[in-house]
Amino acid sequence: MPNYKMIIQYEGTKYKGWQEQKNTDATIQGRLQRILERMSKEEIDLQGSGRTDAGVHARAQVAHFHMRAFGDTEKMKAYVNEYLPEDIAVLKVELADDRFHARLNAKSKTYEYRIFKGDKPDVFDRRYVFPIGEKLDVGSMRQAAKYLEGTHDFKAFCGNRRMKKSTVRTIVKIEIEEIEREIRLRFTGNGFLQNMVRILVGTLVEVGRGERNVEEMTEIIESRDRQRAGALMPAKGLTLMEVKYR
Repeated sequence: MPNYKMIIQYEGTKYKGWQEQKNTDATIQGRLQRILERMSKEEIDLQGSGRTDAGVHARAQVAHFHMRAFGDTEKMKAYVNEYLPEDIAVLKVELADDRFHARLNAKSKTYEYRIFKGDKPDVFDRRYVFPIGEKLDVGSMRQAAKYLEGTHDFKAFCGNRRMKKSTVRTIVKIEIEEIEREIRLRFTGNGFLQNMVRILVGTLVEVGRGERNVEEMTEIIESRDRQRAGALMPAKGLTLMEVKYR
């Protein structure tokens, strides 16, 4: 059966996250699967590169699914977009290798968290940024971020306290950019745990406020204790930017 790769963009404000849930139809996966099933008249198992949390956005989420030969992928994209709400869009559909898996074959993912420097964000950006009125020491945040790069056990930064699988991940790079009205934190790694990026941001924000020392990052990692890490930042500032494959 042909395997299709799909690239999707969505504003997560109104949704309970990517993963389909039995008690709600407000999920990205659920919405897309229903339209694909209506189109194909068959059961579809749409697998994403990762499960973005409720309220998190995506510029380029990647998913795959198997469907009996449909033919023109452009017509498939047009059909799905016709029935999607305006806050979800399919950017591309293409045939993939039979063994392609959106999650298992991902080499790296990049997330960006946007902090607005002030109390009242721009009206047109308000759903994508989190406002912090106080001044943050961005230099110290960059220093602390260096301790978080590399391969570590990130259990202290995992929102799932009952996690039984490995919590070891590799963060390839953390970039912190300060522009006129925003601070943007970009994380690239081979994978991220539940809430991991938002907890990492919360920890770095506490460094920026002077509530933590830069050197504490190593102690937090080694503790493997969620209580030692920073606060969970609100979902609306976070966007999945890119997923790369080998």
